[in-house]
Amino acid sequence: MDWSDRIGRRIKLRDLHVVLAVAESGSMTKASQKLAISHPVVSKTISDLEHILGVKLFDRTSQGVEVTHYGAALLRCGVNVFDEMRQGLKQIEFLTDPTSGELAVGCPEIMNAGIMPAISERLLKQHPGVQLRVTHADTALSQFYPLRERKVELLVGRLPEPFVEDDLVFEPLLQEPFVVIAGVNSPWSRRRRVELADLMEESWVLPPHDSVPAGIISEIFAASGLRSPRPGVATLSIQLTTTLVATGKFFGILPNSVAQFSSRRAGLKILPVKIPTTYYAVAILTLKNRACGPLAKLFIEHARAVARSLSMPPAQRAFPTS
Repeated sequence: MDWSDRIGRRIKLRDLHVVLAVAESGSMTKASQKLAISHPVVSKTISDLEHILGVKLFDRTSQGVEVTHYGAALLRCGVNVFDEMRQGLKQIEFLTDPTSGELAVGCPEIMNAGIMPAISERLLKQHPGVQLRVTHADTALSQFYPLRERKVELLVGRLPEPFVEDDLVFEPLLQEPFVVIAGVNSPWSRRRRVELADLMEESWVLPPHDSVPAGIISEIFAASGLRSPRPGVATLSIQLTTTLVATGKFFGILPNSVAQFSSRRAGLKILPVKIPTTYYAVAILTLKNRACGPLAKLFIEHARAVARSLSMPPAQRAFPTS
């Protein structure tokens, strides 16, 4: 096979674009509508590619088309090709104007209540023309597909260690404990010393018992010789948790960074409760074989600065959190 001839002259980017559209649509008719070209053109493009490669890319069925193993291999190549082109265009855009461009980041809700606002504020203060597009990805449940499918350039979240995904690069930002929180107007917020056992009869806002965070919190209580209290409200919503705790009638347990960054805006107080130290990593994930774009590198630099700030004494922090 003369692959240089077949790739350089006979397989075009437009052909790959058609293949991607057909695979996503599951139908040549739908793909032709999406691409605003005729059905015969789509059909001929696929047939010509199959002839050039000598394999079937799609199985035709009464419901449409299904990708073959050969087609799946070409799709992976096509996704990589278009992603590399997007990265190259972003690089050109950044070199033309380093203060502009778009960066897609994925993270769970708990990061949006913690370090993400601080990273975003720091980045946009220095580069006001940059646009961050933040999408949901529950890293605690190993939802890494937005990164693998190149829908985002990086993920930020709490992740288990050791990290075993071979195709991803794991960069820890900080190791943080969990803390007990109350409302600033709660009588408990004025005490200098509080035991976890003292709060067992109080009303709590905690994650549902069958969730990953609930398992972590159960371990904290168990290590203190206690059973997890039955929550008055069971929720995974950080906004609902902080809103209820701020009333002074509820207590909660949150990662330290979330509690610190939420304390001022939500009216919370971290209680001086001695609980077993349980550290969990907040990390950034990137694809191992994908070079980070310039905006992604900037984001990572600012994320490192925010993480360092959290480890400093309150008086030295660049970001007031309480």
